[in-house]
Amino acid sequence: MMHILATTCKGGSPNQDWTFGVEHWTVSPGPMSLKSNSALLIVAHGSTVNPDSSAPTLAHVAEIRRRKIFADVECAFWKEEPSLRDALFLFDPESIHEVYVVPNFISEGYFTQAVVPRELELGEGTTKRANRQIWKYCRPVGNHPMMTELLLKRACEVAPGVDPAETSLLIVAHGTDLNENSAVAAKREAEKIRVIGKYTAVLNVYMEEPPLVSDWRTLTNTRNVIVVPFFISDGLHSYQDIPVLLGIKDEKSASTATAARGEVFRRNPYNIDGRSLFYAPSIGTDPGFADIIIEQATKFESGASLGRGAKLIGKS
Repeated sequence: MMHILATTCKGGSPNQDWTFGVEHWTVSPGPMSLKSNSALLIVAHGSTVNPDSSAPTLAHVAEIRRRKIFADVECAFWKEEPSLRDALFLFDPESIHEVYVVPNFISEGYFTQAVVPRELELGEGTTKRANRQIWKYCRPVGNHPMMTELLLKRACEVAPGVDPAETSLLIVAHGTDLNENSAVAAKREAEKIRVIGKYTAVLNVYMEEPPLVSDWRTLTNTRNVIVVPFFISDGLHSYQDIPVLLGIKDEKSASTATAARGEVFRRNPYNIDGRSLFYAPSIGTDPGFADIIIEQATKFESGASLGRGAKLIGKS
């Protein structure tokens, strides 16, 4: 189900509003209203050095459990426990007949196309296991149209009262030469927001490939600059690396204790060269991701994954 949602930001002067019309997907109450013999598995990267990495995924699991849509909701990680391989044994085949696997990743890329299918022994779409469970591999959350709405919402929240006509919005992704798809999602979202035409400039920038986030001063010329990290969690990139690249932290202060790292988001705006820079938490920390995770499973059932192959694991 889709309708147009109006996201409103307060402008720089009294009674000045800026309304953005964006595509908004709502969770259908139909096939996903109750799945008494189905489970949801949310898979994410995790981290061995940053405990905050898994926090958003765990929060989304708790919220979806609260809604009682699935008989069971679990998560598994590449770099934390429970591991992806452990997930193969999380669901009792006597009571759970099908498992929806939703990658909590920003884009299709190396992990969604190679690591997760390998570790979970999944085909591209539906996989039937020897224990007769059916595992359904859904699209990553970052592919969902609601991403546009959440990015606009986050930009409004971090910089209330600024005039979009005097503001540039930067969507920051990692960028890598390992898989070119890692930069596609940020570019797509920047293009969609750019078409709306309310910000003077909307740019997709990267940590490791051009256009570089470190060049934000020359890439933009507006009085205000809003920076939203296009990441699943507030990890080392959002706490340390990006603030250093932006020039709002030096390398020494960026390596302070974890408890103090969240302060970087609470010191807005940063005044640099007579301009105001607003730095937001990573988009994946938004509670709206729980809706997107559910919707990705819904879209699988609605035929959005047609064309994907089925894979048979073991004897049926």
